[in-house]
Amino acid sequence: MTTNGQQFYRFSEAPIWELQRAYFEEKGMKAWEDDEVPQYITSNPMIAEAYAEMIFGFLQDRAAQGHVSEPVTILELGAGAGRLAFHIVRQLREIRDYAGLTLPPVRYVMSDLAAKNVASWQRHPGLLSLVDEGLLDFARFDAVNDTELHLTQSKVVIRPGDLEQPLLVIANYFFCSIPQELLYVDEGKIFECEVALKFPEEVEGLSQSELLKKVVPEFQYRRAAGYEEDTHPYQGVIQIYQDKLEDSHILFPAAGLKCMERLNALSQAGFLLITADKGDHRLENWEFAPPPELIHHGCFSLTANYHAIQHAFEQKGAVSLFTQHHYKDINAGCILMLQEPASYVQTRLAYRRFIDRFGPDDFYCLKGSVDQHLGEMELRQLLAFWRLGGYDAELFIHSAEHISALLQDCGDEELLDLQRGIQIMWANHYAMEASYDLALDCGLILFEMDQFAEAREFLELSLAANLDEPVVPVLYSLAICNYELGDEAATLDYTTRALELEPEYEEALELLNALKQGVE
Repeated sequence: MTTNGQQFYRFSEAPIWELQRAYFEEKGMKAWEDDEVPQYITSNPMIAEAYAEMIFGFLQDRAAQGHVSEPVTILELGAGAGRLAFHIVRQLREIRDYAGLTLPPVRYVMSDLAAKNVASWQRHPGLLSLVDEGLLDFARFDAVNDTELHLTQSKVVIRPGDLEQPLLVIANYFFCSIPQELLYVDEGKIFECEVALKFPEEVEGLSQSELLKKVVPEFQYRRAAGYEEDTHPYQGVIQIYQDKLEDSHILFPAAGLKCMERLNALSQAGFLLITADKGDHRLENWEFAPPPELIHHGCFSLTANYHAIQHAFEQKGAVSLFTQHHYKDINAGCILMLQEPASYVQTRLAYRRFIDRFGPDDFYCLKGSVDQHLGEMELRQLLAFWRLGGYDAELFIHSAEHISALLQDCGDEELLDLQRGIQIMWANHYAMEASYDLALDCGLILFEMDQFAEAREFLELSLAANLDEPVVPVLYSLAICNYELGDEAATLDYTTRALELEPEYEEALELLNALKQGVE
């Protein structure tokens, strides 16, 4: 529709969504590697552990009902960088092995719209090891249109009705970033908010990200009585808004609901949705809501309407789980669209223990305080929070310098716990291209702890990753490690290489002199 020379669009059909799509297809994995798109809050080891525990509870519930032979398919929508999937699958494998229970097998499927992302997963050694174990597969999936899942590694195609087990869906930062309708409700009437987009005059040479950042939306209202008719597929939810809200703008997740309905059709037994987003499930948070603002972070996102998703499926018999307390940064919920959903006791208990009692939003809140006060914390306090966060590399990286300063005053037990934590962190680290040199921090800390054998392993990994620009202190540290471990040939090699780069490096000269005297 054109008004006063401006082109107005239905909100879900506005060009911003095509720009969003083009952004992810162009950037691929670099959207996360360059830190343009946030990922930590929805992909860290702590939230992965919570999800793995809920999945484990679900598998127990299915086993208790006698369904242990057919595999449970876990589909992650918008898997992006792949970090969440990596952590969940590894955590779930560990829990299953520890429990030793007879449970249905699992197939975790990472999906995304961007073909570049799928191609990156297919090259990632950490993911491919899980593919080789038969635990992981990939799929390119268009959440707005697709009705089937085409798995890239096993070549399996999942069509409507194929799955005997319920489909388990994971959707983090998903519903906020796919097309939504924008409605306005007042005096019991529904209007559609149409949008016109004002772009800067000079757009040549601007990337999709820059265009999205500079676009200014303008709105006009059009009466939309069709939403109020009994034949509207989500009229029950719309009726709540008509009855309860005044002067309120509602982001309505029609595309998200239809996506879940298409995914529901893949299974003969319903679905379980585990999701986290900046989204509201409380009706009062939509009262008197103004027009939405585009939240920019490379791409853009909007608030997810969990209230609509919750009520649409509850009206079909689902049970929804959301926290009793209010969220600040991330709202994690669970929808059981299953036969007799209340019978899934272990699933519901896992949500209670790992989300409602203390969950990802609580952890992220604490992390903000810890980040601000790292320099004031003792090692035992850092270790405690590090364990709580699943030995997350980000905390270690931010606190490595402070940990180094604390080492001289630490007891043997703290040092042993630190050493163990480094090994656990490294084993579960999800490496990305152009990522921080975690091996260097690990090696230097272990070197200061006189753990020369382990320090050597990490320092050699760091050196191998930076062959074009070797760091003299790393070469010297490797020389000392080998000296302490009795390998004189390697000691001389690293000392010589250090001095070739920096001939006046005093410590290396002293070590070289000691080696010569030892030979004499």
